[in-house]
Amino acid sequence: MGNAHETWESGAAGVLTLPSGRMIRGRGLRHPLPPGPEPTYGLYLLGKPPPAQPWESAWLKWPDFWLPGADAPAALRTVWERAAGERVEVACGGGRGRTGTALACLAVLDGVPAHEAVAFVRRNYDRRAVETPWQKRYVARCGFTPPPQ
Repeated sequence: MGNAHETWESGAAGVLTLPSGRMIRGRGLRHPLPPGPEPTYGLYLLGKPPPAQPWESAWLKWPDFWLPGADAPAALRTVWERAAGERVEVACGGGRGRTGTALACLAVLDGVPAHEAVAFVRRNYDRRAVETPWQKRYVARCGFTPPPQ
């Protein structure tokens, strides 16, 4: 685990700031690594195992344009928890559909109402995030309850 308070800079490329102040970077693995510090942890949303990274990472099996398996809530909760003090990124191939869906679920976990989460991510991360109707439904049903304040 990284040292405490190794978070992203506000406004850095691809960084979504959640209402709690946690910052999570979304990106597409087909694009070059953004400038600046490397993540301390990454969750990669792909249909096949991701390429090795020089930082700690995990793979969530998630085929392009589809939905993740039953282990998604635990993987996303880990991302949310670690983002309190680490530079955490979530990435898929293009950085919009799966990544946007994951970011929207993280927003729900952070306290954004589920029916507002897709709009929140589109406004604050990428206007084309969450690409399919079933990804949008997944966010509405991801079932996260915000942690006690």
